[in-house]
Amino acid sequence: MKFSIEAVYTWYRNLIRNPKYRWWVILGTLVYFVSPIDIVPDIFPIVGQIDDVLLMTLLVSEVSGLVLEGWKARKGVDTSVNTANAANTSNDATSDAKTVDVDAVSVK
Repeated sequence: MKFSIEAVYTWYRNLIRNPKYRWWVILGTLVYFVSPIDIVPDIFPIVGQIDDVLLMTLLVSEVSGLVLEGWKARKGVDTSVNTANAANTSNDATSDAKTVDVDAVSVK
């Protein structure tokens, strides 16, 4: 198994998107941020704060993404629509199916 920053990012993102572990990851990240025990101790100028800044940036970006997805879901924007489903949707005026503009939806 190869260690890389991208692998750590993917692991963290998948873990925080899992509702079962989400709050534990957020709590663990905040505890790591305030803890004096770090990968690089904070007593080293600049270098000691880099791991904290990177981890908090990752946490804020992921949590804000989750909040935006939740907000879009409440507003009625379906982010799970793909082109195959949209192509199979009937355009009949009497149909009860909702038509979604696929170009306006951002899918990750």
